Parts: sequence; C-alpha cells; structure tokens
Amino acid sequence: MSIVTERPVKKPTRSHNLDVQSRQSLQVQSEDSHLDAAPLSQKIVMTIAVIGPFLGFALAIILAWQFGWMSWLYFSLMIGGWLISGLGITVGFHRMLTHRSFETYEWVRVAWAGLGSLAIEGPPLAWCAVHRKHHQHSDKEGDPHSPHLHGKGWRNAVRGFIHAHTGWLFSKTWSDKSLKKYVPDLMNSPGIAGISRNYVWWVIASFAIPAAIGGLVTMSWLGVFLGFLWGGLARVFFTHHATWSINSICHIFGSKDFEAGDDSRNNLVFGILGHGEGWHNNHHAFPTSARHGLKWWQVDLSWIIIKSMEKAGLVWDVRTPTTKAMEAKKVA
Repeated sequence: MSIVTERPVKKPTRSHNLDVQSRQSLQVQSEDSHLDAAPLSQKIVMTIAVIGPFLGFALAIILAWQFGWMSWLYFSLMIGGWLISGLGITVGFHRMLTHRSFETYEWVRVAWAGLGSLAIEGPPLAWCAVHRKHHQHSDKEGDPHSPHLHGKGWRNAVRGFIHAHTGWLFSKTWSDKSLKKYVPDLMNSPGIAGISRNYVWWVIASFAIPAAIGGLVTMSWLGVFLGFLWGGLARVFFTHHATWSINSICHIFGSKDFEAGDDSRNNLVFGILGHGEGWHNNHHAFPTSARHGLKWWQVDLSWIIIKSMEKAGLVWDVRTPTTKAMEAKKVA
C-alpha cells in the first residue's frame, strides 16, 4: 500500500509575477519585431508596391471624373491586363509551379511564369517559396500571412487582418534566405530561375506594354500616360488586392465545406474576382488539385483554362480529388 502525499502549492511571489510579465512583454515585442527585421530597402520597395498602385488608381478616377480621360481602350487595358497577369498568378505561379497540379512542357511553364511576373507580386521563386511555407504552417506559428496569430479581441482581429492583407509584406519573410529550401525543384529549372533573376525587366514591361499600346492606338503622349495609369497602376492595384484578399478575407469570411486543418474559407466574391482562388477551403483541403471550384456552380476560370489546355494536349497528369477523398473530408 502506497501513500501519496500532496506537495504544498507555492504562492507566486512578486518577483515571479514580474518575471512572467517580462516574458509576456518580450513575447509581444518579438511578435511585432518582425517588421523591424526587414531590410530598409525591402520596406521601401514594398511601400512603393503597395502605395504606388493605390495612388495611381485614385488619380485615374479623379482624371476620369474631372476631365473625362477614360475610354474603352483604357478600360480594356485594365481588364485585359488583370485577366492575363491574374491568371499568370493563379494558373502559373500557384497551381502549376507551387503545387505541381499538372505537368506541361518547359516552354509552357516559362510562358505562364512570365505572365505571372507581370502581376508584380514578386519573382516566381520567392512567390512559390512563401506559398509553400504558408501551406506547411497554415494558420499556425510560422505562417507568413495568417490573420489568426495576433491574440483575442477585436483590436487584435483588426491587426491580424491588416497583417494578412498587406502587413506581412513588410516582414522579413521576403528577405529570408531559408526560403530556398522550399523550392529546390524550381531552382533547377533554368527558365523559372532566369525569370526570377531578371524580374525587374518584367516589372518594367508590365507598365511599358499598356503605355505603349495606349500611345500607339491614340498616337499621343496622353494615350501613353493613360495607358500607363489604367493598364499599369490601376490594373496592378486591382490585381494585388484580389490576391491579397485570398490571404486575409478567405481565412476569415465564407463557408467551410471540408476539414482542412486551418481556418480557410470558400468565398463567392473572390471565387470570381480571384479567378477561382476564392474557393480557398477547397484548395486547402486538396492543395494539389488543379480544380478549386469543386461544385458545378463554383466558378473557377483558372480550372477552365487548365482543362482547355489539357484538351489541346498542352498539359497532362492533371490532378483532381476523387469523390471518395472529398467524402472523407466533408464537413458534417
């Protein structure tokens, strides 16, 4: 027969309480210090990338309102550029490069990676590395842009949303040299690595092309300026926020059809504006699926493009989840 004795519980001393408060304070500081850890050059570039397109879009609206400097040409440059560069992100950077949802020829890979680079969301190697890291730690410590890691209460919820939408761009994530470990396969591709090395020229082309089209069609410097404004800055503004909303809005608002191990959501609005990326819960449940809109009514333009390429013989080994796999993860 053994006798179990209880040890007296020590009451926390004042020094102990101060030590706990000190550790909590250091923890809070460490959560916010990632902004200071980013190089100044990166902060400057990201500030220009976030604020510049917004100011350009605002100026375009003002000029259209005050002077009528808007036409179908400039509207077409904006919408056409959004479709082309946006699909370059969703089909190229995301489903093709990051998740290897289908196989294709090297020239097709390079073409899609080039179109994605026109969206000015970062070089393909960096973009794919960050996204793979996101999936490895989705909505947990280590996730580069989760909105759920800033504590409880509405103030922290707002902080989390801002971080997930644009705040994370100013963190050390983009300058973290360890990102290379996430994309060894892509680094071995001369075409993809070449685009990343020469990314600055794709940024220049992203603005020069619509400016040149506007100038050539109208044969005027005003056409060059408005092509740059609408087809360049305004288009980038729209494309950026459509993508960033997947990180923020689609991890907070929407439905959850499958168990994905995180807080990803399906969102109709961004299912449309994001070319199918808004069916985010579907995607996190089945990351390697080339199809994100898994129900007939879930519009997925990127899937339509991939399916069309498959029929044309340009891609093969297209991955989609089986009915059994979907039933296994379906939310009751």
